[in-house]
Amino acid sequence: MAAVISNLSPVSLPSQLSNLRRCFFKPCARPRLFDKRIFAVKIRASSTAFVDTKPPTEPIVVENEVSSSKSILACPICYESLTLIGDHVLSVESAAGSTLLCNTCKKSFYGNQTHYDLTVASGTKDYGVRMPISTEFFRFPLISFLYERGWRQSFSIWGGFPGPEKEFELMRDFLKPALDGNIVDASCGSGLFSRLFVQSGLFSLVIALDYSENMLQQCYEFIKQEETFPKENLILVRADISRLPFVSSSVDAVHAGAALPCWPSPSTAVAEISRVLRPGGVFVATTYIFDGPFAFIPFLRRKRQIIAAMSGSHFFLSERELQDLCTACGLVGFTSIRNGNFVMISASKPI
Repeated sequence: MAAVISNLSPVSLPSQLSNLRRCFFKPCARPRLFDKRIFAVKIRASSTAFVDTKPPTEPIVVENEVSSSKSILACPICYESLTLIGDHVLSVESAAGSTLLCNTCKKSFYGNQTHYDLTVASGTKDYGVRMPISTEFFRFPLISFLYERGWRQSFSIWGGFPGPEKEFELMRDFLKPALDGNIVDASCGSGLFSRLFVQSGLFSLVIALDYSENMLQQCYEFIKQEETFPKENLILVRADISRLPFVSSSVDAVHAGAALPCWPSPSTAVAEISRVLRPGGVFVATTYIFDGPFAFIPFLRRKRQIIAAMSGSHFFLSERELQDLCTACGLVGFTSIRNGNFVMISASKPI
């Protein structure tokens, strides 16, 4: 059932949780649940995309062996665990010069100055992959630069988006099953929510994932600007949303902020998300719904299909359509929160 946001007022981000166990490949403590609260928030246009939160005081220990039973990163070809070569640990600071080896395919994946490239075509010299316009658009350096310098803030004006801080607060209840676990910020862009996830201290590992090298570069630059940013529990990964480089049933939560319309095939992407989520793992996404004339006039519905085929962009006409998408991909417990064109959805993998 959809819940309509009304009478919203500002709320603060969650305070830092103390004594969270921060392990990458070791069993994690049972998640601590928040006290139940009633959020009364007033939505208003957000002019800033940055949130000051206190970073965790304890570093997260990431073990060298990535191919253990608690592995997350996997080969995008065969989905088998990757082994980290050398004495490095997986973190945003150690990506440069790192090598991840697939013991099944015998293919190596390399890290550069900012991120690990875990696309299927990683390392090719002559072969190149061209994605639909809606994906390639965000690979331009100018778009990456502008994303948190006005672009994302405009969503509040025309799309009803509450703004990053309030979106984070609204999704917190949905993410309770994943507290103290790992979270993948899919199509993270310049890392706006990836940084919020890290700074909140709610997760043992945050993986910022995007197909755009320039978006990941922008995310890295924002991180460098914050001297006290806890880099130990964040890694940046370049990957295709339709070939997620994670072991099946290894991820506690996946977040996708305003990303669904840009995915070449939302059904393929959500099916991949369903594959990598552990039983009980949660998928949280935000997008916008055009349920005006497009939803009722057959001619305009067909027009939408033509636009999607040409640009790779997908416009959703109702919450039922989003629910149908999640159900078709094996997710259950669909829930949505609505404000104007803005909608936040959540669904989980069956236990």
